[in-house]
Amino acid sequence: MPREPRPGRSPGGKAPLVTAAARLDSITRRFGAVTALDAVDFELVPGEIHGLLGENGAGKTTLANILGGLLVADAGVIEIGGRSVELRSARDARALGVAMVHQHFSLVPRFTGFENVALFNGEAWARRGVIAPGYRRQVEVRARELKLDVELDAPVAALGVGERQRIEILKALMSDTRVLLLDEPTAVLAPQEVEGLFAVLREVAGAGTAIVLVAHKLDEVLAVADRVTVLRRGRRVLTEEATKLSARELAEAMVGRALAAEQPAEGEGGRTGQPKPDFAPVAFLEDVTVGTGDAPSLRDVCLTVHRGEVLGIAGVDGNGQRMLAAVLAGVVAPERGRARLPDEVGWIPQDRGEEGLVRDFTIAENVALALHGKRAYRRGPWLDWPRIGETSATLVNELNVLVGSPEASADTLSGGNQQKVVTGREFLRAGQLLVAESPTRGLDVRATRAVRDRIVRLARAASRPPGVVLISADLDEVLELADRIAVMVRGRLIPVGPKDQNAAAIGALMLSAGSSTP
Repeated sequence: MPREPRPGRSPGGKAPLVTAAARLDSITRRFGAVTALDAVDFELVPGEIHGLLGENGAGKTTLANILGGLLVADAGVIEIGGRSVELRSARDARALGVAMVHQHFSLVPRFTGFENVALFNGEAWARRGVIAPGYRRQVEVRARELKLDVELDAPVAALGVGERQRIEILKALMSDTRVLLLDEPTAVLAPQEVEGLFAVLREVAGAGTAIVLVAHKLDEVLAVADRVTVLRRGRRVLTEEATKLSARELAEAMVGRALAAEQPAEGEGGRTGQPKPDFAPVAFLEDVTVGTGDAPSLRDVCLTVHRGEVLGIAGVDGNGQRMLAAVLAGVVAPERGRARLPDEVGWIPQDRGEEGLVRDFTIAENVALALHGKRAYRRGPWLDWPRIGETSATLVNELNVLVGSPEASADTLSGGNQQKVVTGREFLRAGQLLVAESPTRGLDVRATRAVRDRIVRLARAASRPPGVVLISADLDEVLELADRIAVMVRGRLIPVGPKDQNAAAIGALMLSAGSSTP
């Protein structure tokens, strides 16, 4: 059913009937020799949800950070509420009614939900260390107005990802917020939580706040957005009403060309059932427990990974997946139980910045971290840098990493392009086992497709393929790629039978709505 136009703009979506919530004119931003934004225009109307799309490195996060005060434009004009302004910090933006909710939450884990809300809002404090009388009541009233189901009294560390996100949104909307910026808000949510988030966003927009939704999942953007803007290589190439666009048209605008119909190669593009009997196990976990007390990170986890299979592990972030990946990668030893792991393990960690890359190294030097132990990349005791450089250049080309050369520093890449480097490097390392934590998080449509196809090809290799453990909160990804599926719930690994391998059943398990015992 088509959505009605928001009250703030004309039915044609061309000219605003009221003062724009924000307008950016000819915004340019450079990082050294790289032009991230090239004279970009962007306008937000009060009460609209505006999707901001583009390939990795297209400039969308840079644009959002400029509007949020985290970056300063090299050129261009910013208007908030019809008035030209200078944004030198996030505090400047916040004072003018612009708030940003990042993909990686900024909550204090040991504080309660209410304490986190108060911490962010200056008007909550009567004086230093003393919350103003009646502020708790204001928070409760605002939550009801927005139909936000939030837990205010529990420590944030004890809450699920969806609950934390609602606190982030409430925190941002306690003050007079004209513009709310959301960076990949659905990346860590179960399907049911995505529906709940979209209902909240419609309530927020209905109250007059303009929302910018930075995202990669085209179907989700089309489901909730009123208008969509596409950036390509730092330029705005499309702004249109969402109801007039299809996911395919958006993808083609992002890449700049028509897309051929996807025809998966034989053996690709879907699950193939249980591993073949002659595919030998490559990794075992037997009754593995990590952590003590009432809530260990892992509880008596048992699993076997076979050559040539993709074992999908679904779950909402915070249920033990990161510890499971660390154990499988050999980074953490079990406190109880037993782990038998191969010598060659590729590991795509969830946190590419802290665990995946050395930011000051070049791309080639980061790739060398996976190749230094391989005889083909050594000359006696020395590394064969010419060959490492050739391999790095091939990786950059195959994964469409937007960079001048493999000698560029990893720190100069966008987040999505950093993810491509880590992913490609670990494919090279995975001789017997690949552990992939959210390998496509933060990647655009084309890069996501390339990584998923690469995972399937790796597991289907004709000669001695590795086993793959795919750990992801993206249920569509797990359902598409996995031969077997299990769900992590509060540190326990719950196998999913063939009849329950669908979004509804697995989503219920992810939210602990289903059975919590194997």
